[in-house]
Amino acid sequence: MSATSALPWIAAPAAGNAIALYARRTPQLDAKIEAALQRLRDASIEHGDGLVQSSSLGVEDMVVTDLIARTRLPIAIATLDTGKLHAQTLALLPRIEARYGRTVEVFQPVADAVVQFVAREGEDAMYRSIELRKACCGVRKMEPLSRMLKGRSAWITGLRREQSGARGDVGFDEDDGSQRRKISPIADWSWAEVWAYVEQYDVPYNPLHDEFMPSIGCAPCTRAIAVGEPFRAGRWWWEDEAAKECGLHVKAASAVSIIGAPR
Repeated sequence: MSATSALPWIAAPAAGNAIALYARRTPQLDAKIEAALQRLRDASIEHGDGLVQSSSLGVEDMVVTDLIARTRLPIAIATLDTGKLHAQTLALLPRIEARYGRTVEVFQPVADAVVQFVAREGEDAMYRSIELRKACCGVRKMEPLSRMLKGRSAWITGLRREQSGARGDVGFDEDDGSQRRKISPIADWSWAEVWAYVEQYDVPYNPLHDEFMPSIGCAPCTRAIAVGEPFRAGRWWWEDEAAKECGLHVKAASAVSIIGAPR
């Protein structure tokens, strides 16, 4: 596979429509859609009320939400509002409700914990060291995630193997390291297939994807990528490439250890 085919935004102009830029239907897409739906059906049967989609509101997660809602699967949908998200990201919440008639559970950080962290370390703590950035993620993401997952036996993500080397071995159904199942129904989809699905089913998506942000997190920690940069280059761009995870998808450590001692 050439570098250009691996990174479909490489030849993109300075601005544009993400669907027009990236959507390329493959012969395998219909089978992948049906396989992803079957994984969701199986998970719903196995876990019942113990199952939740943890959505970042990025395009992959919007595709998963569409799969769930369009087929009326009784799966809860939830997200983390870190207090630092782009307005465009938060604007997807009423769009989901209007489009699908589904309410998204929103989990926010403990206000006092955020106030104390900012008072102690400052608003720009994430730029000063990896440890402080992960501490910020611990307060704003990991602790709310622990509440989202409390009492649940499985969660659904929009992780894909193509997103980064660290995610290259993501399984469809695997242990998350905390005796809970982690289900990634579109793990084998390509970026082009994600956008082809968005086009086919008119899935709502974050307009920041039109501005060359393939991976969107908190506003201070996300930028547009340049021509030829890796998929997640716009996340924590001031750090070493190997550090580009917040802890949500780090299997080796439990949520408790990440919250207590960010690393």
